[in-house]
Amino acid sequence: MSATTLLQRPSIAVSDFRCSAAPGDRPFAEWHHCHSVSYVRKGSFGCHSRGHFFELVAGSVLVGHPGDEYVCTHDHVCGDECLSFFLAPELVETIGDRTDIWQIGAAPPLPELMVLGELAQAAAEGRSDVAVDEVGMLFAGRFIEVVSGRKRDLPRAGELDRRRAVKAALWIDAHSHEALDLERAAMEVGLRPFHFLRLFAKVLGVTPHQYLVRSRLRRAARLLAEGASSITDVAFDVGFGDLSNFVRTFHRAAGVSPGRFRRAAKGDRKILQERLGAAVAG
Repeated sequence: MSATTLLQRPSIAVSDFRCSAAPGDRPFAEWHHCHSVSYVRKGSFGCHSRGHFFELVAGSVLVGHPGDEYVCTHDHVCGDECLSFFLAPELVETIGDRTDIWQIGAAPPLPELMVLGELAQAAAEGRSDVAVDEVGMLFAGRFIEVVSGRKRDLPRAGELDRRRAVKAALWIDAHSHEALDLERAAMEVGLRPFHFLRLFAKVLGVTPHQYLVRSRLRRAARLLAEGASSITDVAFDVGFGDLSNFVRTFHRAAGVSPGRFRRAAKGDRKILQERLGAAVAG
């Protein structure tokens, strides 16, 4: 079993697990150390938990409750891969802390969870402008909604909540060149991260991280058009910590690379009409 920590925040941690166990390997007991939801993205395994047995396949969810023992088996195929979200008690209290739900052991492949699981995987691989902690919280919240059969909608945003969302957006935009995360932004407006995430998206139509990325892209486009700085300098000046991530994100948004965008800004009509025009139309 290999485990890679992808993200560690006060409210949530995200890890990538890859197990190479095969049929015939001796199983052993493990314990859940905190509340967790693990999205099975590949392979299959069995799980004994609280007197029940589950077969998990791609799209299933392994559910953890603090202190519960479980045993995983591999009777049919070799190995599995999971994207796991470990939740702090405060976050669990916010999204729903019913013991009967957190002790179900596992959830079958459900479309409402599978689509978010794949979005989470895309975020973990840098293929989405949603942050992995954001989609992890949404995944956990959706799990509670689906299993309990209850929809947990925020009430209509009042004036105070709208003011908080706008204040947060202005703060994110002003500090977008810095290393920001969901926890820090939520702290600025005095909210818990999960509530802040849902409130921000409800009022403004994008998640905090999406707004952060788009603020950085807006500044990058401005600097590229001005043409005074190198592409590498632009990437780091606006807040991207990795050049390849900046190039990939900018291309996804603009339909062209930063270099070709700069050429278009300098008067290359072919790029402007054929590439940027197509991106805008799409």
